[in-house]
Amino acid sequence: MRQIVLDTETTGLEASQGHRIIEIGCVELVNRKLTGNHYHQYINPQREIDQGAIEVHGITSEFLADKPLFEQVAAEFTEYIADAELIIHNAPFDLGFLNAELQRLDSSRVPLESVCTIIDTLVMARGKHPGQRNNLDALCQRYGVDNSQRDLHGALLDAEILADVYLAMTGGQTTFQLSDSGHDTPNGLRGGEQIRRVPAGRSPLPVICASKEELVAHEAQQEAIAAASGGRVIWRERTSG
Repeated sequence: MRQIVLDTETTGLEASQGHRIIEIGCVELVNRKLTGNHYHQYINPQREIDQGAIEVHGITSEFLADKPLFEQVAAEFTEYIADAELIIHNAPFDLGFLNAELQRLDSSRVPLESVCTIIDTLVMARGKHPGQRNNLDALCQRYGVDNSQRDLHGALLDAEILADVYLAMTGGQTTFQLSDSGHDTPNGLRGGEQIRRVPAGRSPLPVICASKEELVAHEAQQEAIAAASGGRVIWRERTSG
């Protein structure tokens, strides 16, 4: 299963008011593992950026002056996300901007949500944690995801963080460490639990089979347990039933 975790940064809040995309960041998950195959692109929006937006992401018109236009990267971007399930936090926002950009190039183009399956992690989080804050920073704290480098919003960094949050929200990759405390921590994990990103390209875990001698010893141990319990052993009752 191929999934793309996606985020954008923009010149403002409303695509309907002519605001444009200035950054796209995507990371790829295949069978719930980060592959290292990411997509990242800054884009020249050919318009000014609202000051409020600059305060959020820190990207200026001067920085974007020599970056490509959306029309120059559209084919590469759409090829990258083709046939993938898109994971987005507050999907209507990002999809609204992406669809607006694509329809500027081809007014007959159908919306991305008509051709891609969309998972909105904000909707998912509201369902799991009703009445609580469910922005990305709040979810990082709740699930123990490191967002210490997130001083400003950035599409690629936010996509990487969202991938970890999504995996945690859906029962994903965690590592458990012994702790002196067995109590739940404020982030919703038990003491010592941390989210761990699985390295890309990790070799499959080895499968070690029991030897003939070990199988014989195991059977002998089962016989001894059965004899000591008068034949009342649960696993044998279930197997025979």
